[in-house]
Amino acid sequence: MTSNYPRFLLWCALGLVLWLNYQAWMHDYGPSASSAAVEAARKHGLSPESAPNLGFNVPRASTGAGQAAGGEHAAAAPAAEPAQAGAVPAEASAASAALAAEAPTIAVHTDVLDARISLRGGTLVQADLLRYPKVKGQPEPVRLENRASPQTLYVLQSGLTGPDSEPRPTHLASFASAQREYTLASGSDELRVPLTWSDGHGVTVTKTFIFHRGRYQIGLQQTVDNRASLPWQAAPYAEILRYDQPIHSSYFSNYAERYSFRGPALYDGSKYRTLKISDSDNQHLALEITDGWLAAPQHDFVSAVVPPADMPYHYTLNVQGDEFALATAGPMQTVRPGSTARFDFRLFVGPMLQSQLASTAPHFDLVANYGKLTFLAKPLFWLLAKVHGLLHNWGLAIIVVTFLLKLALYPLSEASYRSMAKMRALAPRIKALQETYKNDKEKINRAMLELYKREKANPAAGCLPMLVQVPIFFAYYYVLLGSVEMRQAPVYGWIQDLSARDPYFILPAIMAVASFIQFKLGPTTADPTQQKVMMVMPIAMSALFAYFPAGLVLYYVTNTLLSIAQQWNINRRMDAAAQRKKA
Repeated sequence: MTSNYPRFLLWCALGLVLWLNYQAWMHDYGPSASSAAVEAARKHGLSPESAPNLGFNVPRASTGAGQAAGGEHAAAAPAAEPAQAGAVPAEASAASAALAAEAPTIAVHTDVLDARISLRGGTLVQADLLRYPKVKGQPEPVRLENRASPQTLYVLQSGLTGPDSEPRPTHLASFASAQREYTLASGSDELRVPLTWSDGHGVTVTKTFIFHRGRYQIGLQQTVDNRASLPWQAAPYAEILRYDQPIHSSYFSNYAERYSFRGPALYDGSKYRTLKISDSDNQHLALEITDGWLAAPQHDFVSAVVPPADMPYHYTLNVQGDEFALATAGPMQTVRPGSTARFDFRLFVGPMLQSQLASTAPHFDLVANYGKLTFLAKPLFWLLAKVHGLLHNWGLAIIVVTFLLKLALYPLSEASYRSMAKMRALAPRIKALQETYKNDKEKINRAMLELYKREKANPAAGCLPMLVQVPIFFAYYYVLLGSVEMRQAPVYGWIQDLSARDPYFILPAIMAVASFIQFKLGPTTADPTQQKVMMVMPIAMSALFAYFPAGLVLYYVTNTLLSIAQQWNINRRMDAAAQRKKA
């Protein structure tokens, strides 16, 4: 086996690019789930939320008994049957989002979020991420929750359900607020935004959003105060409603976003699951989950709901056309007269910062999906973050960590390069054998085997070290592609955004030259056609890498330059040893 390390990596990279191109083509032109109701509504000039049968019901209450976390004053009365008391408002979620758009909103300002909460249901209808411009250098921030139009619909709804015959503070109910605007005070670490609802018969519900300085986690508390003469039953729920039309954009302008999963996802208590809305099995999903959470991830950002731990919650996903509703509902609880109960959720609306994800919920950091190589990717990111903490520059951190990886893998690389150097030294003799026995392949193979045995050379000796390093290469690839920390992060000079392509294609040009030098340092192949193909590969790969995020190209250039230095040093030492042997 005469293939060498640079060729092997080039083929791996080419395979990865071809696979990503196939995924992008399927994303744009493959089959998609289409709702007849949505199409019919649009055909008649209606927006999706105006169609009467387009909505999604919040899931029924979980069948588990007991009180919600935090209900320290609630009486331990038996839970009501969900079919009777946990029914959901019949109105569509999409229609309720339209109602929320018409209702007054409360403005909330923190150091990292600019949010709007509708008084219709206490729905989070807008969330601007103040530290993350949509386009670098421009003032418009990234907006997650959004109710501007049917095609951008993305809201986070919540409420309490109960018996159909009684009013409940659902996402359709009208709330009141003492203020129309809340701002996180200087020196304060917490901002509480209370909304109130009353049934007019002695039951008051206070829905409180709790914002924190520097954080994207939002607490949600729904406190029931029953001053009526009868018991009052309720079950909590929360739902992410999103119109998630596929993104149609050029491969050259939006490579990283194409790679990332966008849509509903959940953690089922044991593993992280992304749910493609085009999959018929997911379009009416219903699960009982303990210690789970639900999310709507996209490239670099996510909205999520985390129910209380150690309690079964009912999760549902309903899909119609390009719109999905991912929801969770807790167990029914009875609040006796004169007592109170509290129902808690944790929300997350913001960037996938590893430090904040990990502290929001167990395993929530999995939402920054590094694929099947997460077990390698997470330590790599940890190392990158530590080096960044010292250098305060993600580009330098990539260079340093690449060097450290090369250093750690040097014994394997040296074994591989020694094998390649030995094969390079034998290349003229192998070529002479092929010319001598050019009409007899059996004799050529026999003579080559004898030569390998006599010189103690093994063409396959370099393959095992390569196979060990390839998973690390791909894990590093996913870390650099999927970490929001790289978004709009500058290096020096012309590279001002590691998540975008090199604006002047300087790094891809350097990569082409370095890959060609690396190819020339390797053993020459006996097949002239293969040799010509491999000479063209560095140029072809550089053209493909030209539109990759600059952070990835920086890693590959650094790795290639270090590989050249290693290979040159080993070749030099082996040539010197060969000269001494001849002398």
